[in-house]
Amino acid sequence: MQASARAYLEGGRSGQGLMALRAEVDRIMAGFIANGAQTVEPAVLLSAGMLIDLYGEDLRARAYTTHDPVLGEQMLRPDFTVPVVQMHMAVGNEPARYCYAGQVWRKQEPGSDRPAEYLQAGYEVFDGANVAAADAEVFSLISSVLDGLPVQPVTGDIGIMLAAIDALETNDRCKAALRHHAWRPNRFKRLLARYSEGATVSKDRLALLQAAKSGALKDVFAKNGPAIGLRSTAEIAARIEILLAESESPPIAREQVDRLEQVLAVSGQTGVAIQRLQALGADTTALEKRANALEKRGVNGFELPFEASFGRTTLEYYDGFVFGFYAPDHPELPQIAQGGRYDALTRVLGQGNGIPAVGGIIRPEALLALKAAL
Repeated sequence: MQASARAYLEGGRSGQGLMALRAEVDRIMAGFIANGAQTVEPAVLLSAGMLIDLYGEDLRARAYTTHDPVLGEQMLRPDFTVPVVQMHMAVGNEPARYCYAGQVWRKQEPGSDRPAEYLQAGYEVFDGANVAAADAEVFSLISSVLDGLPVQPVTGDIGIMLAAIDALETNDRCKAALRHHAWRPNRFKRLLARYSEGATVSKDRLALLQAAKSGALKDVFAKNGPAIGLRSTAEIAARIEILLAESESPPIAREQVDRLEQVLAVSGQTGVAIQRLQALGADTTALEKRANALEKRGVNGFELPFEASFGRTTLEYYDGFVFGFYAPDHPELPQIAQGGRYDALTRVLGQGNGIPAVGGIIRPEALLALKAAL
């Protein structure tokens, strides 16, 4: 790769390539500002602490962190939404609209060709007056920036998935575990199978659970020698207590598991998806209101592609509407734009005082790379 190359974009760090990139960012930001957004610029170096947990397991493992003797553990900004929410909750002026542009950093796995540094330009709305209208505003604004480009939209709603999990007849601990792993589909599938009727338990796990029931865990630890690895004996014991509680819970009925899997498999045009979800007993009120709000903005809301599982491999703070725009003829490029609703995140950072919020980002380098390929 050339020294002047940057994320998805050759020659983007100097000369004409850099000028073109800056002009593209200026164009995007001008559209956001014209829509009433206030420009903000969160710090590049953030206090890690609680923020690492907010980003979820995937991004937590990919954050660049360092320790400052005065400030404590710090991390390079892995995205803009969380620090923008922090800024907003500290001021609290509502409703509010913000826009930003700048670099973010994320570690990648060995051998990955995904960039560790790239640009984000984004738009965030904090407004609880009409949630569906705010969702439609963000989607249509991002769509307008991409107008004329060969991109394909896709939408989803994390709330549908979370509601389906909450409807399962099992204890709160099992539901919490399923919610926690909902963003890791393979783990989620294994966990759901473990909680379901007909699940098998290995001999080793069965022996361990029997020892826990009889209060003989100390003997088990003593027979297996000193503790090795990163987990302490206390942490192992706590994990065994969780497994014990799970084993004593009634298994989830097969028909409930089937229904959940059918909900997650729903895809198609939004109007058709609404009918299928309703047939499965899901509440589609939010989807219908959003589709109608999009229609008012000139977007065919009921014809937009919808996937009930869309967003399950993105950021874990999304809890409602999610969307993305990708270039089907250029699989080497990431999603050109994406976003979603994150109401619960504002409650966490606002210490219980939240506000409905939704936002979206565009990757300017990927956008220019797509234009160059046309």
